[in-house]
This record gives sequence, C-alpha cells and structure tokens, in this order.
Amino acid sequence: MPIAAMMFAAGIGIPVFAAFNSALGKQLGGAVAATMVSFAIGLVIAIALLAVTGLPQRHAISFEAPHIWFGAVFIIFYAVSVTFAAPRIGLGNAIFFVLLGQIVAAAAIDHFGWLGAIQTAMTPRRAIGIAVMAVGLYLARKPA
Repeated sequence: MPIAAMMFAAGIGIPVFAAFNSALGKQLGGAVAATMVSFAIGLVIAIALLAVTGLPQRHAISFEAPHIWFGAVFIIFYAVSVTFAAPRIGLGNAIFFVLLGQIVAAAAIDHFGWLGAIQTAMTPRRAIGIAVMAVGLYLARKPA
C-alpha cells in the first residue's frame, strides 16, 4: 500500500474513531472510561501484532531520550478530548479543529525541524496553502 494511501486511510480513521469513542463514552458515562476501553483493546491488538512481527531488541528500550515516550500522553489527550468534545460541539467541528491544530503544528515542526523531523522551510507558497486550508476548515464547520 503506498504511503499516501495508508495516510489517507489513517485520516479516515480519525473521525471514525471519534464517533465510535464518543458513542462508547455516552454508554460508559465518561470520556476517560471510553478511552481506557479503546486503549485496552488496542493493547491486545498490538500484542498480537508484536507476536507476528517480533519484539523490539532489548537495547532499543531505553530512556536516553525520554521525551520520545511522551507520544502516549498526546494520544491519550487526543482520545479523551475528542470523545468529550464531539457530542458537545459535533463530530465535524471537533475534527475540523483537530485538523487545524495538526496543520499548524505540522508546519511549525517541519519548518524548524523540531522533534527530529525533516526540516522543510516555510515558503510563501506553503504559507498560502496552509492559510487556504485553515479558511476552508473554518468555512466547512457548522457554527458552534
């Protein structure tokens, strides 16, 4: 599967996850409970995948760069936030704001080469493209 198609499918998964987890949050009575269930199921699936693909080398698990382990904190924050927000402001609005945050963060990370990313300068063309995307997201959302 080409990488672009894989990322497109992952993009489809973000609002689908938000819708499912929001419904689970309503059923369980809270965003944190729904996120815990989702992550528990994800853990079981990840363990099964590791059984097929193999465990990482023991030396690879170190805390020489402790900041790289914080991705888990951000994904938990995302999952709880979208589970909480979607039923209150609408799934579309929640995801549109997520996308806007992703666009701004991705542009800054790329421009400065933060977090080990490949550095890609912010050109006027990229800035215009990001601005057009931001305006498009604003216009696509429903008034909250």
